[in-house]
Parts: sequence; C-alpha cells; structure tokens
Amino acid sequence: MSSSAIQEVGNKRQLAARDGVAWVALCVALAVHAADEALTDFLSVYNPAVQSIRRQLPFLPLPTFTFDVWLTGLILAVILLLGLSVFAFKGARFMVPLSRIFGLFMLANGLLHIVGSIYMGRAMPGVYSSPLLLICATYLLITVRRSGRRH
Repeated sequence: MSSSAIQEVGNKRQLAARDGVAWVALCVALAVHAADEALTDFLSVYNPAVQSIRRQLPFLPLPTFTFDVWLTGLILAVILLLGLSVFAFKGARFMVPLSRIFGLFMLANGLLHIVGSIYMGRAMPGVYSSPLLLICATYLLITVRRSGRRH
C-alpha cells in the first residue's frame, strides 16, 4: 500500500471520527434540551398552542402529549440517535443525509425557541439550552458537509 493510500485511509478515519463526535455532541445537546424543556414545563406552552392551531387548521395532525408520553418519546429518540453514532464513527454513507436532517431539525428547534422568546417577551421553555443546540447542530452540519465531499 502506497503512502498516499495510507494517508487517504487515515484522513477518512479522521473525518469519520469528527462526524461521530459531532453526532454524539448533538445527541447530548438534545438530551440537555429535553431536560430543559421538562424542567421549565414545555407542555404547558406546547399543548395549548397545538389546540389553538388545530381550531384554525383542523387538517393538520398535530399531537398533544401527556408529560410521561412526551418524555418517554424524547428519551427513546435520544437513545436511538445515540445508537446510530456507531455508524457515524464508521463513516457510513447513509449517515450523511441523516446528519443533515438531524442538524437542520435541531437548528430549527433552537431558533424557534429563541425567536418565540423574543416574540413573547419572556424566556420560553427550552430557550436556555437552545444556544447549545445551535452550536452542536452547526458543528454537525459543517462536519457532514466536509464528509459528504469524500463520498
């Protein structure tokens, strides 16, 4: 094996490691965000908002949640996402689009909490951890953009 081939393999491993770190960082940020929302009574804002939207747009299938169902769903989602980190660390191709989707959703989530807080003139549930979501989502999107070029 030539030295350039060895160097290329090393570069791919290094990029895959960055992808994995960025993926895990966003998973941890999501877990922190879920705890933030749980501790600041997110559902007391979310459920009434959904009910109001449903009255105006009854065709939208927006769910309301009990605390237990909502928290269990978030915990399971974080566990599933963390389970996928194995593939991110291996540089699996299918993780590139998944990383983009995950990163964009979390970027939107963080921005919505911040914009909602500005609009409402008070700190909305989940806003304290939103900067962490924004940072980690941006990091994932940057790393996946670099790794997407190598495939």
